[in-house]
Amino acid sequence: MWSGQPHPDEGHPPPLEAVPVPWKSVGPCKSHRESPRGLAETPGGEEGPAAAQLDVLRLRSSSMEIREKGSEFLKEELHKAQKELKLKDEECERLSKVREQLERELEELTASLFESLPSPQEAHRMVREANMKQAASEKQLKEARGKIDMLQAEVSALKTLVLTSTPASPNRELHPQLLSPTKAGPRKGHLRHKSTGSTLCPAVCPAAGHTLTLDKEGKEVDTTLFAEFQAWRESPTLDKTCPFLERVYREDVGPCLDFTMQELSALVRAAVEDNTLTIEPVASQSLPTVKVATVERGSTNTCALSGLARACCHRIRLGDSESHYYISPSSRARITAVCNFFTYIRYIQQGLVRQEAEPMFWEITRLRKEMSLAKLGFFPQEA
Repeated sequence: MWSGQPHPDEGHPPPLEAVPVPWKSVGPCKSHRESPRGLAETPGGEEGPAAAQLDVLRLRSSSMEIREKGSEFLKEELHKAQKELKLKDEECERLSKVREQLERELEELTASLFESLPSPQEAHRMVREANMKQAASEKQLKEARGKIDMLQAEVSALKTLVLTSTPASPNRELHPQLLSPTKAGPRKGHLRHKSTGSTLCPAVCPAAGHTLTLDKEGKEVDTTLFAEFQAWRESPTLDKTCPFLERVYREDVGPCLDFTMQELSALVRAAVEDNTLTIEPVASQSLPTVKVATVERGSTNTCALSGLARACCHRIRLGDSESHYYISPSSRARITAVCNFFTYIRYIQQGLVRQEAEPMFWEITRLRKEMSLAKLGFFPQEA
């Protein structure tokens, strides 16, 4: 067991004897500046206390050095801490300024928001207007869906019509108006049909009992006309400025619909282009069950388009107008010839005609021929 003091028999060297060493002052202490020689010159019995005093001096000097180094280290750490504290103070000051700016902006935004808020009366008015607009939009949406359904049904019917019937050879089962009066049955009231379903073109839809003999004639494709048609067929459009339709308008449509009454002629031409023209046969006797009064323009003895005294068996209506205009058979033939042409090019534009380019070109040429004959005054007699 260790007692704190080494024994001589444990192998430890004996204590060092006092050796005289030149002494220098290593610290600020003034109480130990005696000459070491005086210590060395003491009698031999005092060598132990002198060595102990020397050890104490050495310990004190080393503790002073440690103390000085620790003081320098602490000063450096304090300086670093002061620098960091200064940086943190600057950062806190900057963040404080940012917070004050954000608070000011928030206050301004809140104030402007409360200023822009409407009064309760204004808010109620805005809610009412929004509800009215929503109701109107829902109504328009419902009407639009109904129109879409109707148009889809019409497109399906047109596809069936085109696949089974062409203007050159119409399907009489799909067109009851083409049948003879004995087969079609008695007519009740006014028979009305759109311009797209006209029945007076002699070659497209000949009247019952009236047979046209086709002349034996040769055919040769006009390269210029065919090139214009090919260009139009690649991207079919109803724009009258394209070369193909511009030529047809100039050579056929315009002269065919150029009647004596210029103002009414312009209205008829616009209605034909918009597909809103209606042709009705004039009833032999007025029916007393008709409830809607219509405005009649002219009489059955004067054509409203040519102004000539003719027996008018048909009348036209433009768009949704309730006004009717009596027309002669010649005027009707000219209108229906143009309507047949527009019907066919609309079918092509909608992709309902599935033929090669040349048969389509010859069909259009035949329709142009019908317009030319009609504008020259040729029209079929009623059966």
